[in-house]
Amino acid sequence: MIIRKTTMADLPAVMNIYAQARQMMAENGNPTQWSSGHPAQKIIENDITAGLSYVCTSDDKVVAVFYFTTTPDPNYAKIDGAWKNDEPYGVIHRIARARDAKGAGAFCINWCFGQIPNIRIDTHKDNASMLKLLPNLGFEYCGIIWLAEINEERMAFQKKE
Repeated sequence: MIIRKTTMADLPAVMNIYAQARQMMAENGNPTQWSSGHPAQKIIENDITAGLSYVCTSDDKVVAVFYFTTTPDPNYAKIDGAWKNDEPYGVIHRIARARDAKGAGAFCINWCFGQIPNIRIDTHKDNASMLKLLPNLGFEYCGIIWLAEINEERMAFQKKE
């Protein structure tokens, strides 16, 4: 597998992966996290333009997508709990994989950790897949954060070197 920046040419494949992810979440007890077509195509286009969207490819096929930055996330400024440290960190958002791309999510998260060995990530309380994956990859639960733009809580995790 290879990680590279997302291009506008990848947009149809990326949006298909998000559609598959919404369906998989709904099938596994998490029908509300990305309801109503979230993330919207405009959000992904903005991520691509900003150079913060990445795809994971296998045999030249896009199999996963995620947002990654090393800019502090304003939603992480306040936490009901405590972060592991206050050092510079990377942030992963909107990570999704194709239905048949088992292991791609872990590959993407590990790639991010290779870029900066201090990562923060959050997920919905009903996202069983992520709640299982994150501890398996060495992430520790830190507490609850609130997503200001949609006024919803998320479970926050951190992995540090």
